[in-house]
Amino acid sequence: MSTKRAIPLLEKEVGDLTFGMFLRVARGQLELSQAEMARRLKISRGTLCDLEKGRQLVSPSLAVRTAKAAGFSETLAVKACLQDQLKKANIKLRVALVA
Repeated sequence: MSTKRAIPLLEKEVGDLTFGMFLRVARGQLELSQAEMARRLKISRGTLCDLEKGRQLVSPSLAVRTAKAAGFSETLAVKACLQDQLKKANIKLRVALVA
């Protein structure tokens, strides 16, 4: 299934896609512990935990690194990252990316 078709289905099932959700799924697909994934991304395990739980926002560059490490869509990772930033700023806009 393409990313374009998967996102609406995923959001219908679990709500808005967040970067934390993306990160947990990516880590699960790679069958890595938080410590292993954190080492792969060159961040602390605590930071990884905060990102997964939505307590900390991620930069677009880390979003891209995460997607590459997991073999997932960079576009999807950056979209989730930017949407989280808009939500935290209480800006009622939706992100749409064009490659």
